[in-house]
Amino acid sequence: MLKADLLINNVDTPAASGQTYARKNPMTGEVATRAAAASAGDAIAAADAAAAAFPAWAALGPTERRARLLKAADLLQARVDDAVKRMMAEIGATAPWAGFNVMLASNMLREAASMTTQIGGEVIPSDKPGTLAMSYRQPVGVVLGIAPWNAPIILGVRAIAMPLACGNTVVLKASEICPATHQLIGEVMRDAGFLPGVVNVVTNAPADAPTIVETLIAHPAVRRINFTGSTKIGKIIAEQAAKHLKPVLLELGGKAPLVVLDDADLDGAVNAAVFGAFANQGQICMSTELLVVDEAIADTFADKLAAKAGPLPAGDPSGHVVLGSLVSPEAADRIDGLVKDAVAKGAKLVVGGQRKGTVMNATVLDRVTPAMRIYSEESFGPVVCIVRVRGVDEAVRVANETEYGLSAAVFGRDVMRALAVAKRIQSGMCHINGPTVHDEAQMPFGGAKASGYGRFGGRAVIDQFTELRWITIEDAKQPYPF
Repeated sequence: MLKADLLINNVDTPAASGQTYARKNPMTGEVATRAAAASAGDAIAAADAAAAAFPAWAALGPTERRARLLKAADLLQARVDDAVKRMMAEIGATAPWAGFNVMLASNMLREAASMTTQIGGEVIPSDKPGTLAMSYRQPVGVVLGIAPWNAPIILGVRAIAMPLACGNTVVLKASEICPATHQLIGEVMRDAGFLPGVVNVVTNAPADAPTIVETLIAHPAVRRINFTGSTKIGKIIAEQAAKHLKPVLLELGGKAPLVVLDDADLDGAVNAAVFGAFANQGQICMSTELLVVDEAIADTFADKLAAKAGPLPAGDPSGHVVLGSLVSPEAADRIDGLVKDAVAKGAKLVVGGQRKGTVMNATVLDRVTPAMRIYSEESFGPVVCIVRVRGVDEAVRVANETEYGLSAAVFGRDVMRALAVAKRIQSGMCHINGPTVHDEAQMPFGGAKASGYGRFGGRAVIDQFTELRWITIEDAKQPYPF
């Protein structure tokens, strides 16, 4: 059984009350982790520690911050086996998915390290004689990062890496579903030489999450919040932050469409659809959920997709499988209900639909219509839907009909035509002849509509975690009109 304490001032600390909670292995039902159940007082202690550490960390030169981030990247990569163990036990992840988490998160730390000297400003021409006017970026204080369970190391690291590079200190509020996995991030940062209080990790029982989040948002030292998770919770966090006039970076749900035009390379489109729909059992915010396919090639596409998706092995994530466990029995029940609703309303079950406990085979539904729940609801599972359309305009309309707007893709041999379609799709990201699931540390990552606002990654994220100030140097003996 894994154990997860709070990390405050670089010290593994039990909750002040001594309370813990259990996270169960979704496959076996056994206790995977016994974690500290923080109270509001514990959350305040973590934010206080970050506030106390802020002046020294903010004053540290960019080279020193870079060195610690680079060391953390190396240490994280060295603990890939530990990451696999924790992710498999807590969320039912396969070893390849856990390994990918470690690889991309390490790259995010290296990218953040490279940005420590890129946090600049500019000299702005002034009409006032003898005045030097500048824009200047400086760290804001304490940043609260709230990370989810589905890509826990990627998204946990992303929540804190650039805030640290910008000179802020952080509190990472771990997911209640993967406390030991998120604790691993704190351990790595401590071992990399981050000063006490610079990185703090808070775990809490599920029932206490609203109180912990509200307490941290309200803390006067917390100046920025970033959240990755569901749109429902993102709206609540945005409302809480608005009460205190604190900016929030939100990356929320998705219903990613992959548009297959009539001139598409069908084998390429099928390969991208299978990867995008079934990686991590479809539990990725960018997962391909809708295949918007021109009816002229829909029959051939559906046959090829079934042949590719049907044989994908599913089962115990510790074995040689592509699809491991869903995160919980409740998630499996919900997804099973979406499939049954669609079939009852006329959808064709092309392949899959089998379920054993929290393991579900790759499932493809054809002839999905707006009357079915799965047409608009985010499934967050190993199910992908074919929606047949006539022509480009209808394809664009269907792709945009969802409330979400995170990722999308378009397949077509005529690249300029595909680009024109991509420009019409309302999403933060769109990939031509590539899958909807795509992330790189240096890219501006984020969504539109109900998928949130703001951007992680690269230079775009500097604006999220710094304060842009106007500073002038003027002549003390300048004349005044009165």
